[in-house]
Amino acid sequence: MRVNDRYTSFYYALDEDWGKIEIDRKKTALLIVDMQNYFVRRPACENPSPREQLENQRWSPFYDRIEQETIPNNVKILARFRRLGMDVAFARITCQREDGRDRSLDHKSTGFNELKLPLGDPEGEIIPELRPIRDELVVMKTTDSALTGTNLRLMLHNMGIDTVVVTGVFTDQCVSCTVRSLADESFRVYLIEDATMAGTLELHQQALTMLNNIYCHVINTEELLKALGEGN
Repeated sequence: MRVNDRYTSFYYALDEDWGKIEIDRKKTALLIVDMQNYFVRRPACENPSPREQLENQRWSPFYDRIEQETIPNNVKILARFRRLGMDVAFARITCQREDGRDRSLDHKSTGFNELKLPLGDPEGEIIPELRPIRDELVVMKTTDSALTGTNLRLMLHNMGIDTVVVTGVFTDQCVSCTVRSLADESFRVYLIEDATMAGTLELHQQALTMLNNIYCHVINTEELLKALGEGN
């Protein structure tokens, strides 16, 4: 079933089964994935080396989109969920061993994923604009999927949640793994295209196309807010 004609892959190009965005507030939770200082804050770099200058240039379009679109839309969505008294959950990459031995294999790999964010490291904290408040779920993971390495699935089921709205970073990595896990656990998933982002816009769009119509429905912030409504 499709709810719009965006990000339609080869598999669903001829799908004529159309539906609409349907959200039961009592059975729907927002899940914000890895919106942590380390991932979404533009790094300050004084007297950068040539390699650091190159990295800054490569990542500049990512941070531009994060600052201009991803964070503002997450703020809007979070505010609406809170105002409507709906459930909110956060996932964050956090290891509990200082040496990082508790991380999964992919989080120990070399290159981009080679990092340690031990508990208490300010870089691993969720950004202030989205800081969790009392009575909101926060799970710490050392895996890409927010379900595989935590008890989030169990908590959501215990709370009577059957639909999850997903935002955050990176679309092609932790967000993608989380969406797939949620679908495998029979949650209905709405992935918010302009409240997520990958390292490049191309990777972001590729991931959305691969996920849409099978693991989730890809919609935007405006469509979500309209479906949520304003009243009680």
